[in-house]
Amino acid sequence: MNLPSTEDVQRTFIDFTNNEIISYVDYFSEAKQTRCHIYSYPSFMPYYDDITNNFSGGLFKHVRMVSLYDEYPFEHEFFFRIVQSFPYMEQLSMINHKSQNRKQSYESSNDNQNLSVIE
Repeated sequence: MNLPSTEDVQRTFIDFTNNEIISYVDYFSEAKQTRCHIYSYPSFMPYYDDITNNFSGGLFKHVRMVSLYDEYPFEHEFFFRIVQSFPYMEQLSMINHKSQNRKQSYESSNDNQNLSVIE
């Protein structure tokens, strides 16, 4: 199967000089799907759908609703990137059936493990 890379898609927009075009390609082997995300930056949309682990970050001041989807686990660092990228986020939804590989936790006073808080 010959699928485009992120670089292939990015080269398609080389003549768009007024806006920065950001793109990335996701391959979902379990679902046998490919998705290509393309957007201009800065973005003025109030939502950003189906963000995956390939999300490169950025600052999205207008986005209020965010949805996450991936076949691979979302690690703790990914959520830091999400919080920094969407400072005015009001709603977050997530589809992911994989548990984290590297849990960032600390021991509480009652010997329960808790994840460090992301604000």
